[in-house]
Amino acid sequence: MASTLDTKKRLALAVIDFLSTSLKDGTLTPEDTESIEIATSCIADTFHVDPSNKSHMADAIGSQSLLSIYGVYEKLKGKDATGANSSSTTGAGAAPKPEAAAVSPTTPESELFKSQGNAAMARKDHTAAIDLYSKAIAVSPTNPIYLSNRAAAYSASHQHAEACADAEMAVAADPKYTKAWSRLGLARFVLGDARGSMEAYGKGIEYEGSGGSEAMKKGFKTAKEKVDELDREQEAGGLEEDLDDGTSPRGAAGAGGGGMPDLGALAGMMGGGGGTGGAGGGGGMPDLGGLMSNPMFANMAQNLMSNPEALQG
Repeated sequence: MASTLDTKKRLALAVIDFLSTSLKDGTLTPEDTESIEIATSCIADTFHVDPSNKSHMADAIGSQSLLSIYGVYEKLKGKDATGANSSSTTGAGAAPKPEAAAVSPTTPESELFKSQGNAAMARKDHTAAIDLYSKAIAVSPTNPIYLSNRAAAYSASHQHAEACADAEMAVAADPKYTKAWSRLGLARFVLGDARGSMEAYGKGIEYEGSGGSEAMKKGFKTAKEKVDELDREQEAGGLEEDLDDGTSPRGAAGAGGGGMPDLGALAGMMGGGGGTGGAGGGGGMPDLGGLMSNPMFANMAQNLMSNPEALQG
């Protein structure tokens, strides 16, 4: 039976359950009882929920408490913190395998939602599939199959950030579920994170064993080629900045006293100063055509266009 409560109401009831449980399990002292009762009453009134309604509480909590779900989040957060600078390889230098979180058990209801979601994907109704997988996840929040399936539906509907988040949750819940690594690799690649994509596919190959499946190896190869291309472009960009194009003198003639740059020569190159060697436009304005034909400035403009963050303070 589908839930009659929306997500926010279920979350409010889960918070109330967590507060009440904290009194019962000794996390809080009896002296805190009055404060907890006031807090739960305020939450119930604000969100218009009834914590005394057992069916609503069962709908909100299911088989997982808020504390256990948050534990999954913490494991994922910890994996990202330790794995951010890890080597993206499939060999001996690979990062340690993340510890699996508690996996939510399936139920007949969640499996029904998953099957209906699969049928929606087969007919390419991605919006319906996302909704149905979301209902399955509401029943079983940390089930890696449901999370991975919804990641696939998000990717199919071009919601790649959402797909990435679901796939990351799926691999945190069960790193051995390799489809989730593949979907994480795809989402990261489309989002422009080629290195992260290569890492995800590499983990998929590692967990598949026997050298990995052809699909996983193809994803890894594509991501690695992109990483290598980016590395070559970065290296080439650095070399170009060091090239002498012959438009400005070097050594003593091109430097001021004490080895400082000859600012007068730089002004002349930009078309300012109004001297005979300058190429200024009307009113002393720089000659923009000459400026952009200069390889150094053209390269600088290209770098800024490809990295707009460099313009931000």
